Amino acid sequence: MQDVKPETAPVSVSLADSNPLVLSAMSEIFDRDPRFSLVATTSTAEGFLGAVMRVPVQLGVIDWNLPALGGQKLIEVLRDQPAAPRVIVYGDDRGGLPRLAMTAGAAGFSPRKGPVEGLLDTCAAVAAGQMVFPFLDVRDLHVDPIHQMTRRERALLEALSKGLSNRQLAAEFGISANTVKFHLSNLYEKLGVSSRTQAVAFYFSSRLPSEQATMPGPRK
Repeated sequence: MQDVKPETAPVSVSLADSNPLVLSAMSEIFDRDPRFSLVATTSTAEGFLGAVMRVPVQLGVIDWNLPALGGQKLIEVLRDQPAAPRVIVYGDDRGGLPRLAMTAGAAGFSPRKGPVEGLLDTCAAVAAGQMVFPFLDVRDLHVDPIHQMTRRERALLEALSKGLSNRQLAAEFGISANTVKFHLSNLYEKLGVSSRTQAVAFYFSSRLPSEQATMPGPRK
């Protein structure tokens, strides 16, 4: 009589993406793959957190730019939760995002530009206990993005954390509104975020000390 090997239970998964089309497409591919059991989908970080707190899952696939917490803060919050899922970031492979995801505590990263099968294989590998990331120079893993910014950008980020609008920032530093937008765009890319809310959250989570910046002060 032959031994019958027990079937492996599917890996429970929760998905979170701010793009409804991406979320729908991901839901379909996970539903079709017998390796996984899709438990919940949501479009916000708060929705994802609430879902996995109610029904724990093994894996979470998230968009780095989830409203309103953002992926980094969401991963940090999950680290303090018992039975938290292992997180895979599904995002654009640019601006050092894989490194930021790893530093935050994600277990894997899958680029959106790659084939869908790549995301499924990444999830399967992470569920098996592996960490899956594109090639990273490990010498850079402990470099805080804050310290890669110019003093001008750091001063702008600190001012941003005080709730100033673009017009107020322009007046504060004696530059045009278009120049403010230019600096903010560079700032967001270096931090791997897409909004001022996420940039401010990054600022406070980094505990960046106040410093005098070599930048024009407010006009009198």
